[in-house]
Amino acid sequence: MASKEFGRPDPEELLRQIQAQEVHENRGRLKIFLGYAPRVGKSLRMFDEGRRRKKRGQDVVVGTIQLKGADDVAGLIREFEVIPALRVDDVETLNVQAVLRRAPQVCLVDEMAKDNPPGSPHPHRWQDVEEIRAHGVNVVGAINLQHICEQQDAVERITGRRSVNSVPQSFIESADEVVIVDVPAEELTQHGGPGNLNPAQLSELRELALLLAAQVVEHQLQRYMESHGIVQSWGTQERILVCITPRSSARDMLASGARATSRFHAQLLAIYVKQRDLTREAEETVQENLEFARKLGAEVHVIEGEDPIDTIIKFAREQRITQVFIGHTQQSAWKIWARSPVDRLIKEAEGMDVRIFPQTSAQAA
Repeated sequence: MASKEFGRPDPEELLRQIQAQEVHENRGRLKIFLGYAPRVGKSLRMFDEGRRRKKRGQDVVVGTIQLKGADDVAGLIREFEVIPALRVDDVETLNVQAVLRRAPQVCLVDEMAKDNPPGSPHPHRWQDVEEIRAHGVNVVGAINLQHICEQQDAVERITGRRSVNSVPQSFIESADEVVIVDVPAEELTQHGGPGNLNPAQLSELRELALLLAAQVVEHQLQRYMESHGIVQSWGTQERILVCITPRSSARDMLASGARATSRFHAQLLAIYVKQRDLTREAEETVQENLEFARKLGAEVHVIEGEDPIDTIIKFAREQRITQVFIGHTQQSAWKIWARSPVDRLIKEAEGMDVRIFPQTSAQAA
């Protein structure tokens, strides 16, 4: 359970929390409509949100819009004031200074992953959004999953394509709200699908989007706890950590973790604490296991540490891991571990579930 410090707070830490809270309160809020595939209607949802806010009396303007192939959006534009675009070398882009001079309550920004032309104040549009938010203007925007940098490898594995423009995932996680435009895959594929993606591909993309949305919620919770001095070493979202060794059964752990990830919309991580004096065969096995983890979509970490147990526990707490998968044999693969390393890990992994997988000693280092 989460605990809260009731003792006298450290003055510097208290000041940091107050300053961080003030910065957050003074920034404009960010709401993102996330499309898990092209042409799911994210721009339409964004403008519909703007229209509802305008009817409630909020001052809403349009910063950017993509009209190509969006006939259903064109009619909505007439209801809003559109900020004139900034022209840089005959290329139109978001006019940040014009938005700030106008000082609306809400600015609608489509295609947040676009790169700005050379000579623009910022290289990327998402940076324009950050400047607008820094001046207290709320932003409602739209973006596709394929444009989020940290998701592009997984999207490319599913679709075989990779987008040129991108935004860092940290930008998405800074949002106050992320709404997935969850159009059924069958509806999207009636006319060939977005980019001719089949239902199975669309289903996988949707799973990625749901996982990302869960991560945003967890980051919001983490920010709240930090601002209120609440200490929690594990997360609300399931985060599974697989401990890699030179043993082939690491694949069983990874496969099991991948199934659990899909079932619970969890996040899969794999960690390998570097070992010294491995045989060539053991080193090759480690690399094969790490590559297998990447193919399954795991976030792979290779780190160093004098004490593997301490290293794993520290990493797990920093990453707010909820489940740890580890192999166990009579003879430990990590020879520098203390006696009964699995028992020690179980004892120190407070707040985390530890699942033990039997492994053979044939490939021990």
